[in-house]
Amino acid sequence: MRPSRPYPPKRPVAGVPKHGLARVLSKAGVCSRSQAEKAIREGRVTVDGKVVLDPERPADAQRQRIALDGVPVAEASRVYIVLNKPRGIVVSAADERGRDTVYDLLKDAGLPWLGPVGRLDKASEGLLLLSNDSVWAAHLTEPKHHVDKTYHVQVDSVPDQTLLDALLGGVVEQGERLAARKATLLRHGEKNAWLEIVLDEGRNRHIRRLLAAHDVAVLRLIRVAIGPLALGELPKGQWRHLSPEEVRLLGPKPR
Repeated sequence: MRPSRPYPPKRPVAGVPKHGLARVLSKAGVCSRSQAEKAIREGRVTVDGKVVLDPERPADAQRQRIALDGVPVAEASRVYIVLNKPRGIVVSAADERGRDTVYDLLKDAGLPWLGPVGRLDKASEGLLLLSNDSVWAAHLTEPKHHVDKTYHVQVDSVPDQTLLDALLGGVVEQGERLAARKATLLRHGEKNAWLEIVLDEGRNRHIRRLLAAHDVAVLRLIRVAIGPLALGELPKGQWRHLSPEEVRLLGPKPR
C-alpha cells in the first residue's frame, strides 16, 4: 500500500468575499459590529440592491454595492480622538437606564461614528480613546500586544511595600489571574494614598478586583496614559484629535 500523501492546502478562491456583511460594515468605519448586525436584521442594509438579513453573509465592499438606509457605504475617513472621561459617564452608545454616555460629550462635533478603544467603567475617569479604525483599535486592545495602561488610584489605606509586591505577584479571582505590571506609591496622607498602577492587559474591573482581594478599596481611579500617550492637561469632559505621530506611535500604520 502506498503511503498516503497529504492534500495540498486549499488556496483562496479569487473574487470570493472573506468577511461577513456585519464585519464589512464595521471595518468600513460606518458603525460598530453590533450596530451593523442590528441594522442588517432590521432590513436596512442592501447588497447590489437586494435586502440582506443575514449579518454573516459573505460580502465584498470592493466588488458589491452595499448601502445602509439607502446610502452607499464608502470607506470612512479614519478618525482618532482622545477624551478625558469624567466620573459617572457611561462608555456606551446608549444606556438602558438613561444615564449620560461619552457620546453625549461628542454631540454636534461633526464626527463620524466612533467606537471606544477599550473601556472605563462608570466610576472611573481619564484617558479614553475613540476611533473608527478597527485594525488600529484591535492593536491596542488585544492582550497579545501588551500595551501599557497607566492609572493613578486613590485607595482607602496607606499601602506598604509588602502590598505593592503582592499586587505584582497577582491573585486568581473568579478564575482569572489579576496582576499589575508595576505598582508604586505616589503620595499618602494619614488615612489614604495615591498609587500608580500599570497594566499590560486589562480584565473587567481589573484594578478594583485586584485591590479588593487585599481588602483595599478604590476611592478614585484615573487612567493617565496608554502606551506613550499621556492625558496631560486635557480638561475633564473635553476631547481632541490625535496627531498623525501619536496615531503612529500607538498602533500599526493607519490605512
